Amino acid sequence: MTTTDQPESPTAGLRELLPLLRPHRRALIAAALLSLVSAAAALTQPLLVSRVITAVGAQTPLLPVVATLVVVLVAAAVLGAGQQYLLQRTAEGVVLTTRRTLADRLLRLPVAEYDRRRTGDLMSRVGSDTTLLRSAVTSGVVEIGGSLVVGIGALIAMALVDGLLLLVTLASVSIGVGVAIAAARRVRVLSRQAQEQVGAMSAAVERSLSAVRTIRASGATGREVATVGSSAEKAFSAGVAVARLQALVSPASGIAVQGAFLAVLGLGGYRVATGAIEVADLVAFILYLFLLVMPLGQVIRAYTELQTGLGALARVQEVLSLTPERDDVAERPGTTTSPRLPAAGDPVPLLELRDVDFGYPDGTRVLSGVSFAVPAGTRTALVGPSGAGKSTLLALIEGFYPISGGSVRWAGTDVRELPRAQLRAAIGYVEQEAPVLAGTIRENLLLAAPDTPEPALWAALADVGLTPVVTRSPLGLDVAVGDDGVLLSGGERQRLAIARSLLARPALLLLDEPTASLDARNEMLLRQTLATAAQDRALLVVAHRLSTVRDSDQIVVLDGGRVVAVGTHDELVETDPLYRELATAQLLV
Repeated sequence: MTTTDQPESPTAGLRELLPLLRPHRRALIAAALLSLVSAAAALTQPLLVSRVITAVGAQTPLLPVVATLVVVLVAAAVLGAGQQYLLQRTAEGVVLTTRRTLADRLLRLPVAEYDRRRTGDLMSRVGSDTTLLRSAVTSGVVEIGGSLVVGIGALIAMALVDGLLLLVTLASVSIGVGVAIAAARRVRVLSRQAQEQVGAMSAAVERSLSAVRTIRASGATGREVATVGSSAEKAFSAGVAVARLQALVSPASGIAVQGAFLAVLGLGGYRVATGAIEVADLVAFILYLFLLVMPLGQVIRAYTELQTGLGALARVQEVLSLTPERDDVAERPGTTTSPRLPAAGDPVPLLELRDVDFGYPDGTRVLSGVSFAVPAGTRTALVGPSGAGKSTLLALIEGFYPISGGSVRWAGTDVRELPRAQLRAAIGYVEQEAPVLAGTIRENLLLAAPDTPEPALWAALADVGLTPVVTRSPLGLDVAVGDDGVLLSGGERQRLAIARSLLARPALLLLDEPTASLDARNEMLLRQTLATAAQDRALLVVAHRLSTVRDSDQIVVLDGGRVVAVGTHDELVETDPLYRELATAQLLV
């Protein structure tokens, strides 16, 4: 996959987080209510302790007050447990929803996006980036809200007890809070940078594993290990930068809390000694101070975790902001209905290219003025030197890239006026690499035609000569093919891909170098299969091995992105120097 420099990831804030929370609003509201009730229970505890002390001094009955205090303590613990469960469950739900949405978007991006991005980096966004959203929920909005309620309630209660002690407390705490918030604000930026380094490391690992046999054969294992290790070190350094900044938060708040406690203890003791306040009031104030400090620490920690989650969310939003490819609508929506597919001999060709131009965004011109037609029920071959644009043409017919000029017409209708799903359902495509998905033979065959009965699967395997390969295992169709079909040979993967396409019974079958990995025996079998398949469908075959396509109804010769000749094998040998050169080199003349 080709990579280019990417623009900086967009920032993400609460506005981007709230849509992810909206489907879980009931659970969040319940957690918020539990948080409020738990906060109320916490705020009553110092008051009850003060009453216990007063009751001891006045020698009044303690049991009612102590019993009430115990009930409040137990209720606060139970409510806290319920709140944490709801938050954890909601956080997992947010991660699940985000992963589903992100996976859906990743699989629907325009093909050109995959050319510009690294697969491993995209995978890390589904994995590690979405995981960080969990902390943004569990230690984020709800916890901040609940902690603020407790903190505000504690401030009000402290003001009612002694205003002077409250002013001393606020002066001490505000310094630490300012430092902690300033540090937390930087966490979002550093967290995004850290996740980008994790994505780069994942891309490096994916690159090495996808070509591990080539790396081993080239004796490059050590160099690749060093490359991955270098990426891991960059991820480590970025993570340490985040940790270093987060480490400032706790000491700053801790120093502020200790300062406030010592100041309150000293000044409060003096005021008790002078009779300005009672001992019970000082004890209650100190308990309220701890009630203020605990949620304050929770708010700072939650704010830091929220910034970390938002940093990861920015990378998720970068993908979600990309426009997906719509299969159900046409590129040029209109009133066009499904065109009638022409039969063999119909004057309207099944596929027609009219002056097609195509170039990449960097200005590289690949095709210029390409024109030819593929009538229904015929076999057309594309031949020419490497780099002539043959495989690119098949990609354009499939709609993987927008053409720069001209038109591609399907049964007389511009393909831009047809939904891609409708067009692709009528076209089978076997790529040059013949990709095979990890799984079983059965799962690969059913990819394009999931309702195909088992006898038809065996028939398709027989058509491409794969029956002996499948029957050598007792698992039959359920034998595993390995990651990327690694347990199959190159020729077996190619034949399996062809069988998969034939099962979908397309009106047009695109084949890119179908015999590149086949021996002479299997090439002959495949030629017979394609001849049979061409009886009820059109074939468009890219080939370097001219023996595969010499009996085609027409052969289109490409060179330098242009059509230089069209005709049969015998006609081109006589009239086109390039084709005659290719045929002579392969001993076909």
